[in-house]
Amino acid sequence: MPDSRNRGGGVVQHHEFVGQVQARARLADIGEATSAIRGTLQTLGERVPEGLADNLAAELPQEIGEYLRQAAPAPSSGVRFDRDAFVARVADRAGMDPPQAAYAARVVFEVVDEATQGRIMDRLQSALPADLRQMVRSGSRGRLPD
Repeated sequence: MPDSRNRGGGVVQHHEFVGQVQARARLADIGEATSAIRGTLQTLGERVPEGLADNLAAELPQEIGEYLRQAAPAPSSGVRFDRDAFVARVADRAGMDPPQAAYAARVVFEVVDEATQGRIMDRLQSALPADLRQMVRSGSRGRLPD
């Protein structure tokens, strides 16, 4: 199975990544977890500059990184939309209601941050508006401001 080498030299396996999202987001099965990952990362891929999406994708297991590349925007910058639009897009792609999609996206961001040891996530946050930065940082246990 393809893997991703993070900065510390560790390896994050595809099945481990999906399993972490499933467990933390309390999703019924790996299919739901995969949908949440795909929906979140495809939407993120639309929102951030292509080079940044590619850098993040390179740090993730190949199958997961491809979700970022599938929706990559024009080279200079991503499509501009706020947290509500981001969540609506994730919900639509993942087949979830918006509150569930928002929480699942937060979990995906948390697992991505751990898998990449924060190296790319710091740059990613600087490319996002404040409301999306809050969502990225809130994780599975934090409270997301209204």
